[in-house]
Amino acid sequence: MRNFFRRKSSCQIAKDRLKILLISDRVNCSPEMMELIKNDIAKVISKYMKIDADNMEIQINTKGSKTGRSVKPSLWANIPIVDVTMSEQKNQETIKL
Repeated sequence: MRNFFRRKSSCQIAKDRLKILLISDRVNCSPEMMELIKNDIAKVISKYMKIDADNMEIQINTKGSKTGRSVKPSLWANIPIVDVTMSEQKNQETIKL
């Protein structure tokens, strides 16, 4: 539990940033493309619930298999939800039409 609250050193932060840069380079995903993906995801999810798109985080990470032979990229999203009841109201309006 102690490690959970410990701050990362500047060296570790730099390593993490370099990993993200290398991963995005390997999957040919420019910062502009990441922004487009972020906007598209925000638009789709906003149809069903109210989110805080300004504080949304999108990253591409790599995850190795259990055998350790293949490393595959994965998309990670952290999307703050402001209100979920909005989705219920929209669904009811759609049904009434």
